Amino acid sequence: MTSSELWTRATAERYDAEEAERSSAAALGPALAFLTELAGDGRALEFAIGTGRVGVPLRGRGVPVVGIELSEPMAAVLRRKVDEETLPVVIGDMATTVVPGGFTLVYLVYNTITNLLTQDEQVECFRNAARHLEPGGRFVIELGVPPLRLLPPGQVAVPFDVSERHLGFDTFDLAEQILVSHHFTRDDDGRYRRGNSRHRYAWPAELDLMARIAGLEHERRVADWDGTPFTQDSAKHISVWRKPA
Repeated sequence: MTSSELWTRATAERYDAEEAERSSAAALGPALAFLTELAGDGRALEFAIGTGRVGVPLRGRGVPVVGIELSEPMAAVLRRKVDEETLPVVIGDMATTVVPGGFTLVYLVYNTITNLLTQDEQVECFRNAARHLEPGGRFVIELGVPPLRLLPPGQVAVPFDVSERHLGFDTFDLAEQILVSHHFTRDDDGRYRRGNSRHRYAWPAELDLMARIAGLEHERRVADWDGTPFTQDSAKHISVWRKPA
């Protein structure tokens, strides 16, 4: 078991409704096109597949998908959408769990590598990806760039959402590279529900070194699924590493 915090049944039941905007066909289209192209004629493995926000529609595009998911409640929500034969899911952590067969694509989206709270576990995640990849296969990560430039001296918090139904901000432990995302979400009855989650952030260059340790080669890095060039001002990146043939 890794240090990832386990998603509860209550969180799993709310997840799809809270992520509805990011789950629309318009929002997911570029990501699905990107992943479909990399998968080619092979199979795709999604680390931390969750409720299938990406994996289910990717399977709908004809890509055979297998998932690994730590939270049984999240996997149970996915199972309502698609059966086990169509999209197999193994319960386990993304750093050590092994599934049968080889894959042309392993992918990890939506900042989820930060759920692993130590550098060693993140390195093991890269090693696990390499373990599953066929020669020439790719490992893809979608990850935000830590917004540390927004921190003036003495400040440890950065807001990332201030809207009618949600207030969100991150607090940082700079020495340990740990951030805590704090959420205040207004429910239909007008009450606010508080939640938080811990993450270990990592810079793109650190991920490249993890990939090298795992025997993967950096192939490209873009700022979004549409392929916008990555610059020092990019808020996130899509990074691709290749297993040598």
